[in-house]
Amino acid sequence: MKIGIIAHLKHPIKAPFAGGLEAFTYEISHRLTERGHEIILFASSSSEAGGTLYPILNDISYDPMSGERIKKPDLSSEYIAEHHAYYQLMTEIDRMNLDVIFNNSLHYVPVMMAGVIRSPMVMVLHTPPFYELKLAVRAEQDFKNIAYVTVSRSNANSWRDFVPDCPFIHNGIDLNKWSFYPAGLQKNYAVWFGRIHPDKGLDLAIRAAKLAGIPLKVAGAIGDKKYYKEIIEPLLDENTEMLGLLNHQQLNKLIGEAQVCLITPVWQEPFGLVAAEAMACGTPIAGVKAGALPEIITNETGLLVNTHDANDLAKAIRQAITMNRQKIREHAEAKLNIDDMLTHYENFLESLIADRLSVNTNA
Repeated sequence: MKIGIIAHLKHPIKAPFAGGLEAFTYEISHRLTERGHEIILFASSSSEAGGTLYPILNDISYDPMSGERIKKPDLSSEYIAEHHAYYQLMTEIDRMNLDVIFNNSLHYVPVMMAGVIRSPMVMVLHTPPFYELKLAVRAEQDFKNIAYVTVSRSNANSWRDFVPDCPFIHNGIDLNKWSFYPAGLQKNYAVWFGRIHPDKGLDLAIRAAKLAGIPLKVAGAIGDKKYYKEIIEPLLDENTEMLGLLNHQQLNKLIGEAQVCLITPVWQEPFGLVAAEAMACGTPIAGVKAGALPEIITNETGLLVNTHDANDLAKAIRQAITMNRQKIREHAEAKLNIDDMLTHYENFLESLIADRLSVNTNA
């Protein structure tokens, strides 16, 4: 298949990844290329495509610790720059004769313009509904050449008023890139990693680690400077080490040598790629029961609490540390490997192309 992948433009699609969406888009473009598909990645200018990079906007880059912009967008505002970039792409995309468009942008413009292009489009709903995307999906419900898929049963339920019976495909990771750390190699600390943002609840993790009596190491980019300054900084002491954005090898080692991984979403987590990555390292999870986490974390791989109470999470931390790391890795291999995910997406894309051809033949 000749597949056009539309990325979002907040961060470049390259390692070290700002978040799970960047990692997903990077892996999907590289792995589909390896499977023999012709891939064109529509993304910001310093992204690293598996196939051909088609840059649609100069980077809007951020310092990983301060959260400050390093480079301003081309136009007067980020919002207008992104709108224009996607609009320009959609006016040009038909000339590329794509078999299908794989839309990971989470932007309203590609959805709004799906009805005026020839290629069928798959829109991956990576997040719960938000205002602009809800409006676009509702406005274009009658388009025949756009199909929706999401990343978990939980997230499908959150979209049911807009996309009834939305299918889901769980995310997967390349297990060859995540080394397993068996019991005996761990050091005395817990790990929290991801984007530092109010939605991710790092403040809860810090408080719970203190109550559990275990040092906490934190890796990730600051996604909300106000949250970091006002909520996180006052909690920091010798018990909590802020490491910033790490490369893959550093992150793998950090997770693998941790006694436990803390996952503390405040929102309804649509999937939880950090959980898959932790389990690939064999690291047990202590976290909050939110969104899709109960779909991918079993009672042999982690403990999830029903509240955002630090005392409850501290108890879960102490219990999770005792879990069997080999079984945790085996769960990741059986349920969260990228090859299964890719096969499901290939089948979904091929069925959409076949349906489109059938409609054209019968027209």
